[in-house]
Amino acid sequence: MNAFVKPLLRPGETPASPAARERIGKFSGILGIALNTLLAAGKIAAGALSGMISVLADGLNNLTDCGSNVVSVIGFKMSGKPADKEHPFGHQRAESISALVIALIVLVVAVELAVQSVEKILSPAESEFSYWLVGVLAVSAAVKLFMFFLNRGFARAIGSEALKATAADSVSDAIATAAVLLSLLISHWTGFSLDGYMGVAVAAFIAFTGGSLVKETISRLLGRAPDAETVHAIEEKVLSFAGVRGLHDLTVHSYGNSRKFATVHVEVDASMPIMDAHDLADAIEKSFAADTDIAMTVHIDPLVFDDPKVESCRSLTEQIVAGIDPALRVHDFRMVGGQTHANLIFEVAVPFDCKLTDAEILARIRDGFSLSGENLDPVATVERQNLD
Repeated sequence: MNAFVKPLLRPGETPASPAARERIGKFSGILGIALNTLLAAGKIAAGALSGMISVLADGLNNLTDCGSNVVSVIGFKMSGKPADKEHPFGHQRAESISALVIALIVLVVAVELAVQSVEKILSPAESEFSYWLVGVLAVSAAVKLFMFFLNRGFARAIGSEALKATAADSVSDAIATAAVLLSLLISHWTGFSLDGYMGVAVAAFIAFTGGSLVKETISRLLGRAPDAETVHAIEEKVLSFAGVRGLHDLTVHSYGNSRKFATVHVEVDASMPIMDAHDLADAIEKSFAADTDIAMTVHIDPLVFDDPKVESCRSLTEQIVAGIDPALRVHDFRMVGGQTHANLIFEVAVPFDCKLTDAEILARIRDGFSLSGENLDPVATVERQNLD
């Protein structure tokens, strides 16, 4: 556990505890407000006295960081609120919104810095070199690196998007300040002013950082698919229960780092008594509630596994579907027999990146059964899913 996290935990708490997450987030934000205010005051004063536009802009960047920290504190305060009538899934996505606001502030700073830097290139003005200015920039870079490591540690400990954004902002600030310091020294040694050019370079770097944060945060707010590790862990846990023959249609919804909801279809033998199947579903749901932060809902799918005719038709169906694209999967297979033919009812899971349309897939399935010579009618449903 991060050394900075331990002092902020109370007895019996873990970093993932809602109260601990809120406390750590608010501590990070308040500390950031204090440090950024001091850095902004020092660099704005130094930039004004020396005439260095890049130093002044760097100080203004720190001033906007104070606003980012305020947003972060508000976000953690809101995300710590319990679920209510209007928000039955809680308020943890407020943290993602605060991360997005921080990222947008970073982009605004980048644009402002770029404008000022271009003006300095077009209308160069003399700047004054001093070693105390070098000292201010060196201390500022060191403080920002400290804030980066602190916030990165906090972000990893509690899985916070907002603190991850703050850490990324801090390291970009440290690099920006180091670049300004380097340009100041080079300009002093060579006599060629790099102030405006370095400002443009720093602005581009800050804009790239802000753009990356915006993209990632919006992706989470839109409902990004769970990572492969999470999916694998869920599948392993479900399959570990006796009586489970398979699973499909796993869906995970995230409303914050510690607020996840999932649904899954669990395949069992059709001969299993209904009360036993209900008990199995209850056991799986309770196990997830006790061991994870996932509220799981289980749907039981009874399937026939011991009928040779059903197994033969299932195998034929899987062969036809795999012939269309090896990535396609068959599940929820059922066979309804009649006097003259049999209906094969099943679902086909198709990855999102499959180029074939749903209509093309269904047409190829029908063609495959026509060529098989069997008197079978496929009744298929296509579902687009993540199959990684």
